[in-house]
Amino acid sequence: MDAVQRIHMWSSPRNVSTAMMYAWRQRADTTVVDEPLYAFYLANTDRDHPGFEEVVASQNTDGPAVIDQVLESSYRTPVVFFKQMAKHLLDLDRSFLTRADNILLTRDPHEMLTSLQQNLVDITIADTGFVELVEILDAILATDRTPIVVDSRHLLAEPATVLGQMCERLGLKFDDAMLQWEAGPKPEDGIWAKYWYDKVHRSTGWAPWKAKPDQLRPGLEAVLEQSQLLYERLRPYSLEP
Repeated sequence: MDAVQRIHMWSSPRNVSTAMMYAWRQRADTTVVDEPLYAFYLANTDRDHPGFEEVVASQNTDGPAVIDQVLESSYRTPVVFFKQMAKHLLDLDRSFLTRADNILLTRDPHEMLTSLQQNLVDITIADTGFVELVEILDAILATDRTPIVVDSRHLLAEPATVLGQMCERLGLKFDDAMLQWEAGPKPEDGIWAKYWYDKVHRSTGWAPWKAKPDQLRPGLEAVLEQSQLLYERLRPYSLEP
């Protein structure tokens, strides 16, 4: 593998992960890659996501081959940032995680689920990514490294502070350019952007966190309870503003 610094950001869904990708895109030293394992995930779960056929046709569905590409591809910049959904890992061999830096991006489960229910029906704990986030956390702790966990509420409250801490932990200098971007789609967006990225396409930077009065759909109480327990495992490691 070459000397490129590879950074995987593992996220739960509906969690400002695209905004984070746009922030990293603003850095002159960084190339960003949008969810390289999405088609693999859909092809192996048959989850009824918006644009299912388009997504599966747009990417390689061979997970191990995608990981090889992630590890071996050449990039024009010294840093490459992979926006990843934690649930996309499925049963892949995760040893590749030791060959990169990893960020865990999390969100209050009630906020995440009330947003996710607008795009998905019959949501289960497997749709949240919390199981995989905690598994990655435990794998990092097992190597005696300190995990980099970002809670989206902290990030939105003090973006410069949290992004600065994150960059420091990664051995990189914070760049003020990470605080703003131009509105609209980006060339790196996956083909699924038209189904998921409408709000972030209207943004030009980090918007302050606001409480939302959205109600959880009946039947999701058990998923919320399971998610909350896993979220609590992540919280003690989150960067504080």
